[in-house]
Amino acid sequence: MSPTTRDLLVRGARQHGDRVAVVFGDEQLTFREVDELGNRLAHALLGLGAGRGSRVALLAGNGLLSAPLDFACMKTSVNRVPLNPRLSVAEHVRMVTETGCDLLLHGPGLDEHTAALARRLPGVRFVPVATELVALAQGAPATLPEVRVAPDDVILSLFTSGTTGTLKAAQHTQASFAAVARNVLLNLFPATPEDGMLHAASLNHASGAYLLPLWLRGARSIVLPGFVPGEFLAAIARYRPTAVNVVPTMLQALLDHPDFATADVSSLRRVIYGASPMPRRTIQRAVAAWGRERFWQFYGQTEVPLCIAVLRPEDHVEGRLGSCGQVAADVDLRLVDADGDDVAPGEPGEVVVRGPSAAIGYLDAPELTAAGFRDGWVHTRDVGVLDEDGFLHLRDRTSDMIISGGYNVYPREVEDALLDHPAVREAAVVGTPDEHWVEAVTAVVVVAPGVAADDDLRAELVAHVAERIASYKKPRVVHFRDAIPKTTIGKLDRRALRAQLGV
Repeated sequence: MSPTTRDLLVRGARQHGDRVAVVFGDEQLTFREVDELGNRLAHALLGLGAGRGSRVALLAGNGLLSAPLDFACMKTSVNRVPLNPRLSVAEHVRMVTETGCDLLLHGPGLDEHTAALARRLPGVRFVPVATELVALAQGAPATLPEVRVAPDDVILSLFTSGTTGTLKAAQHTQASFAAVARNVLLNLFPATPEDGMLHAASLNHASGAYLLPLWLRGARSIVLPGFVPGEFLAAIARYRPTAVNVVPTMLQALLDHPDFATADVSSLRRVIYGASPMPRRTIQRAVAAWGRERFWQFYGQTEVPLCIAVLRPEDHVEGRLGSCGQVAADVDLRLVDADGDDVAPGEPGEVVVRGPSAAIGYLDAPELTAAGFRDGWVHTRDVGVLDEDGFLHLRDRTSDMIISGGYNVYPREVEDALLDHPAVREAAVVGTPDEHWVEAVTAVVVVAPGVAADDDLRAELVAHVAERIASYKKPRVVHFRDAIPKTTIGKLDRRALRAQLGV
């Protein structure tokens, strides 16, 4: 039987006691200090009635206590429900209500938001982490709490970004979350005690998946309160991390920052990126500046974290930059048609995967679980093609496909063509109702600085796309906007975009 998440936490503490585990500003904690603080916090949670199987909502930004608090929940098999601080009060009310949490732990700097939540959730106990919970922990034992855990204990209810309009919480267990750590170490980042990763993205989501593998290998987690491009570049020079993890919008912001060209990044050996498609010109600029040997891309989903496929540094070459890489070593992957049968080689099909890091389903959503988890396979709703060398190329989400004039058009293919034009900074494509075409391929474009967004550019962009892909895929309508809506983790939000367009 594979070790549980709790087993790995105990192992990391035993092996790396006096090494620095977490850095936040001028503060730091060793592995022993994180372990003991996590144990005290675990006892405090038990004292509040939150034990094995309890669902506890966590509303907090990045901080020194992020790792100890997460570890406390894992050690007691508490089912933590992370609430991204960037979401609205209404969304948080729905998440807390649907998961049945009766305890919400909240961090500093969120007083107004927390007060609004408390008014909407009178039956939930609100406990401030930095004061009340820490005070309870100070009088608690530093020893590991005696809690019986099982591999199938659910320890994480992680809501997906909800781009389809349906919020759903993927259920991860002691076993599956431990498998996420093995997946990262095996495919993406074989960390050593000499490594350190800089975290600016929210530890409530994908960035938090790195904490356990780093812990297991004795590496540092260097935590920033959030992402500010200049501060991020300065932190690389100050803390000397060997790795960073970013989403495409973060990398774009770094490239555009005036300090980018002169920033000291000599310590960096690994720039890991994922979460949403990377515009080709963005990664080309980054590779030209920092060298392709540093860049690792992963493709994954909340339901199967972290790596389904990985594009390694040596594969960051023309012809492969648009792919997700090759299938991860611990994952099985198939491409299937609407009937669930394997498609012919080179043909597009829905990506279905299975692996030890897969969630067991969605919380209290039997119909969604039945649709997404079938016969041991997770249906991603992504459409992909495997080339002859085993590289996975994503076309789009099955629900985002546009049927225009009887032809299937995948928005990402059109977006990639648009992003190849030097006047385009960002692009998004959706289908809009049309009397002639049924659905018209409609592009929303953010132009590069100094570019005139006019009818001449519209015509130029349409012609540009038609030169690169089939003419029936070119945009019939092009809108210029100052920004394109994104989810809280930087993904293109097509649902919000459609709403803006009145679709």
